[in-house]
Amino acid sequence: MPKKRDGGGLSKTQQAAKFLGVSVLAGAVLAGLALPAAGALGLTAKGSVEGFDDIPANLKTPPLSQRTRILDAKGGEIAKVYSRDRTVVGLKDMSPYIRQAIVAIEDARFYEHGAIDLKGILRAVNKNAQSGGVSEGASTLTQQYVKNVFVEEAGDNADKVAQATQQTLGRKVKELKYAIQVEKELGKRKILQNYLNITFFGQQAYGVEAAAQRYFSKHAKDLNLEESALLAGIVQSPTRYDPVNAPQEATKRRNTVLQRMADLKDVSQAQADAAAKKPIKLAVSRPKNGCITAADGAGFFCDYIRKVFLNDKNFGKSRKVRLQRWNEGGMTIRTTLDPQSQKSIQASLSDHVYEDDPVAGAATIVEPGTGKILGMGQSRPYGFRENQTVINLSVDHDMGGGAGYQPGSTFKPVIAAAALEQGTNPEQEYPSPYRMPYPSPVQTCDGEWQGTDMTQNENKEEVGPYAMKEATAKSVNTYFVQLISDIGICPAVKMAQKMGIERADGKPLQQVPSMTLGVQEMSPLTMAAGYAAFANGGEYCSPVAIESITDARGRALKVPQTSCRSAMSKRTADTINTLLKGVVEDGTGKEAGLQGRDSAGKTGTSDSRYAAWFVGYTPNAAGAVWVGDPQHKRKMYDISIGGVPHDKVYGADTPGPIWRDAMSGALADRPAPGLPTVPIDDPAKDRNHGDEGDKGGGKHKPGRGGHGGDNKPGDGWDIPGFPDLLGGGNGGW
Repeated sequence: MPKKRDGGGLSKTQQAAKFLGVSVLAGAVLAGLALPAAGALGLTAKGSVEGFDDIPANLKTPPLSQRTRILDAKGGEIAKVYSRDRTVVGLKDMSPYIRQAIVAIEDARFYEHGAIDLKGILRAVNKNAQSGGVSEGASTLTQQYVKNVFVEEAGDNADKVAQATQQTLGRKVKELKYAIQVEKELGKRKILQNYLNITFFGQQAYGVEAAAQRYFSKHAKDLNLEESALLAGIVQSPTRYDPVNAPQEATKRRNTVLQRMADLKDVSQAQADAAAKKPIKLAVSRPKNGCITAADGAGFFCDYIRKVFLNDKNFGKSRKVRLQRWNEGGMTIRTTLDPQSQKSIQASLSDHVYEDDPVAGAATIVEPGTGKILGMGQSRPYGFRENQTVINLSVDHDMGGGAGYQPGSTFKPVIAAAALEQGTNPEQEYPSPYRMPYPSPVQTCDGEWQGTDMTQNENKEEVGPYAMKEATAKSVNTYFVQLISDIGICPAVKMAQKMGIERADGKPLQQVPSMTLGVQEMSPLTMAAGYAAFANGGEYCSPVAIESITDARGRALKVPQTSCRSAMSKRTADTINTLLKGVVEDGTGKEAGLQGRDSAGKTGTSDSRYAAWFVGYTPNAAGAVWVGDPQHKRKMYDISIGGVPHDKVYGADTPGPIWRDAMSGALADRPAPGLPTVPIDDPAKDRNHGDEGDKGGGKHKPGRGGHGGDNKPGDGWDIPGFPDLLGGGNGGW
């Protein structure tokens, strides 16, 4: 961060330039040329200084950059972010001592002169001439304020900062004209207030409030005499008089300020002497800037807030304007982050996945019906050191995430919902062999897919026939491959879109039958928000992270709102609830089930076990947990995660318990409403538990690949071991 004054003092060249500037300005003032009515200065060499009247009349005063506070939903502070650590306060919120001290040491005649101090200039010329160098400057507090405005306008542009602080006559002339304007328009009290808010006090602190917090951990209004003198002394050279790194120099400078205050009768000599005898007592508050300081793993959510701000046109027409507004700061951003949920997420991740494990974990919880993001965390901390990252593993690439991760079988409920919306009966059975080719051709939105790819189930024992409930509970791949071939790919794509389920890289969903097995990369936030539609009666609400924003003046800004739409009928959503409750009650997700409240969810693993998932929900929260290698290099075979060895990782044994613990803590002491469900018969169970005299008469719903009660292939079979891809009709509801 550029500083307003070089702590190393002036070079001989700079001293000469400053001496020349003071001398020439003195001559100019004496000649009356520095007044607006005098026209051009008449002292330029080869046009190095503009004519006085050619300088624009109005000083451009950019808003002072300040800290922005990011708060959780309860008002607790997540982090402060700033390009410059500053909090603007009024004179009433500054100690009288600091106001007196800064005037005493920087411009003792501040209340007596106008924009320039003629006596000060003559005194400086005389002293500097006697010393042969620059022992005293001649800038008034008003001129110093103007120079700081130039520096503030330059921002972090090093070239512009250099131009704003260069020791040239041209800059001095501009300073002078603007100082005249400022004196006329603002008056002494406002100039002093502005100066104390804009000037640099070292240690990344801009303005007296930030300086009081940095060095003494107190407000500017509470500064005592010796503390005020110390801060006032720093301004001339923040590096040389830095009380943290140069306490002896800082003490000498403080005592110089104290004596100056006594000479001016701001304090008595006795008060100054008593204060000078005291050692410097600091209570340093280290700079805490940025999302890296956020507690409970909320750094990634904090960074997500920044991305939301920079991407949303509510906050400016162009990204450049939005970035400038973010850097100016001074905002209070209230977010949707629920501290209880956030703590629970981070605790669960820390318990189950160590930060130095070869794989990572990420989890996100959203609220059904509102889209509010309640929590977002991951096992690897936010930062730049080993085993840390600034990539948000919970979100899409354009919001600071990676390329996403294959959700595996957690995508199957999307296919089931699409089928139910098309009129498929949940009691629909398919042969579901252990291994089979993808049906071909299959209709897409704009044609058809053809191929010869094969798929198989996780276990060789998984052989149908299965209906939808058991196939979902056991996550039977070959069932869902046949299901998507029946309904076509287009309804599945459209259902995913209505549920907000999109690829993490922003590309369109590929219209291939393998989408039913979750082979296209997605983010945890996307999956959590999509599943929330099941909990919300079929209505999807887009994720939101910001509740409100007030700017530096206390004005409310328009913030992005959730957008809700119907993704499916309530009956379809309730049917999915029934299917996914079966997963956590007696299916692959039993280890994720919650105690004492209704829950539903689905496990998933990707090809070669690069990723494992559990996505689930209750009526009041939906969460997604991913575990895997962000770089897609480490397969999760023969691996230890969180101190637990695994031959191979399943969605049930690692993401499932993370989800269970995170959701249990997030929902502790909160209402436990039930999930609405619908009755679904299971034809296979009816057959297996029928009367002995009814071996061949179990219930059978018509449809492609249907079976008789004797578990022998029915008319849907043509070739042993494979379904008749063209035979049979679509089962009714």
